[in-house]
Amino acid sequence: MPNQPPPGREPVRTTAPTPVRVVVADDNPVVRAGLTALLHHREDIDVVAEAADGRQAYEATLRHRPDVVLLDVRMPGVDGLSVLPHLAPIAPVLMLTYSDEHRIVQEALLRGAGGYLVHGEFTVDELLSAVRDACRGRAHFTPTAATAALAHLRAGATAHADVDSIPPFSGTFTEPLSQLQSPVGQSRTGFRLSGREAEIMDLIASGMNNQQIAAACFISEKTVKNHINRIFAKLHSSSRAEAAAKWLGAAVTT
Repeated sequence: MPNQPPPGREPVRTTAPTPVRVVVADDNPVVRAGLTALLHHREDIDVVAEAADGRQAYEATLRHRPDVVLLDVRMPGVDGLSVLPHLAPIAPVLMLTYSDEHRIVQEALLRGAGGYLVHGEFTVDELLSAVRDACRGRAHFTPTAATAALAHLRAGATAHADVDSIPPFSGTFTEPLSQLQSPVGQSRTGFRLSGREAEIMDLIASGMNNQQIAAACFISEKTVKNHINRIFAKLHSSSRAEAAAKWLGAAVTT
């Protein structure tokens, strides 16, 4: 006879946890696709929308009311810093960006960011932990961002002085963020790519197709394809999006 629960007791029913609902905002379509693919493969995380700029991120956040927003800094039109104070009251915002300037990190924190991850400084497991914890109010920082936050605290800066200077949601930012963005082609250890392969991987991550890469490198498309095949093998990737996500720092190095 099958085991029966004791009299007066209902059997314990277990239910799957509600997935963390995420909006991914990045102007690079390859980065967006790579992040979405990584997150979608997790049972407890669901990407509910993607956005290519701050305005789209704001509209998607209003519409979907996600648990977490992953937000890039440098985007055309409305950039991440401009939209950040408008997103933070709606959902926790986790910055996910190449911008590692201390002033940018500190400004993001003053404007409401709940964490700051710099590409190239975190593994996929650390990214997943940061996303899961962000909706619980737990902050995550990669080393560069943590150093900036500590410097900010030591300097005795106050949020009040800077918050008053936040520009209205006008779709522009006063600083040319391209000058604050770290270059895509920074060094990444562990992948064992040759100099040429690293150059081509940077171009893939920037969104270029094979024809554009061939023109930029002054090589044939066939040579580009050969390099990409070797890159995919070294990065253990089967698609451009997956390779770009790993190359941008959202994966354990091999």
